[in-house]
Amino acid sequence: MQIGLVGKPSSGKSSFFTASTMIQVPISSRPFTTIEPNKGIGLIRVECVENFFQVKCNPRYGKCVQGTRFVPVELIDVAGLVPGAHEGKGLGNQFLDDLRKADALIHVVDASGLTDNEGKPVQAGLHDVCNDIEFLEKEIDYWFAGILEKNWGKLVRSPASMKQQVIDLFTSIVSGLGIKGSQIDEALKQSGLTEKKLRDWSKEEILLFAKALREKSKPILVAANKADLPESKENIKRMLEKFPDKKIISCSAASEIALKKAREQGLIDYLEGGNSFTVLKEKELNEKQSIGLELIKKNVLDIFGNTGIQQALESAVLDLLSYFPVFPGGVHKLSDSEGRVLPDCYLMPKNSTALDFAFRLHTDLGEGFIKAIDVKTKKLIGRDYLLKAGDVVEIVFKKK
Repeated sequence: MQIGLVGKPSSGKSSFFTASTMIQVPISSRPFTTIEPNKGIGLIRVECVENFFQVKCNPRYGKCVQGTRFVPVELIDVAGLVPGAHEGKGLGNQFLDDLRKADALIHVVDASGLTDNEGKPVQAGLHDVCNDIEFLEKEIDYWFAGILEKNWGKLVRSPASMKQQVIDLFTSIVSGLGIKGSQIDEALKQSGLTEKKLRDWSKEEILLFAKALREKSKPILVAANKADLPESKENIKRMLEKFPDKKIISCSAASEIALKKAREQGLIDYLEGGNSFTVLKEKELNEKQSIGLELIKKNVLDIFGNTGIQQALESAVLDLLSYFPVFPGGVHKLSDSEGRVLPDCYLMPKNSTALDFAFRLHTDLGEGFIKAIDVKTKKLIGRDYLLKAGDVVEIVFKKK
């Protein structure tokens, strides 16, 4: 799974990336600080099953803190997007190409409104942050539409007439975007074009379908960054009012970075996503650090309850994509060959079956699937059994 971080230049994308991964990347107010995409690992919190089995787990990746499992997901921070990117303006073509494999997008918006469409500084009140949300989504819609139009001749010439044939045809065109046939089917229904012959589609209908396809295949969460700045309060309120159906989360990437750096230095005790921190070495804090931590408490944690970084990342994965955790295990043994207890946790998409999970673990397990066992209940489950959050599954398979 890959989550793409998108936004105009100087919106705070790279800061959000660093806050999530603690990988140091260039961060500045200069537009197009990011040129080559940055990739790293963020962590998603889910409930661990260690308490159910009354054991202590030993994660192979991520970590587990008091029954909360932190599961890795990949993040990609791409070059800033400006109006006209789908036509090649700014670093648009490169930006869009970097997003091909992303399952969902987090749109990092400069909630303060102190930068214009191209990320250049402006006076307070001169830029409408709602425009940032609208133009970015339109750019991605136009990008999708451009890919379809480029291949429209091939689509129209095809003899495909049955619904599944049309879906398969579209799948062959957009497979490089990581789009599934089921998402194409949903987009056709949403745009009301299921029964219309491809040769009769207008340019406007192609764009309508492209928009629906983008919404289904790359859902977008808005991270209202720099929420702690005075100018952000009214801007966030207007965003929430204008886009009531969008998931918008207030956040402060700079605050999360500061808290994690203080934790690394052993100055505070802080767990990502938490609503507080505890000072461990007050005497070692210099005046600047003391003031900074107090401002984070006053302007961020006391107002928003958290920095919003962890919450935005988790909402993109668990809410927008509806992924859920499933653990591999055995009825008689929860540890692997190296003695690690419940070493792995996989985030699975909604409607995943036991067979899907077998293939996720290894192709051989899927191809040789015989049956599965619900380790919690010790009951047999079939290949079509729909998994649920917190399931622990043993796969029985025929070895090659």
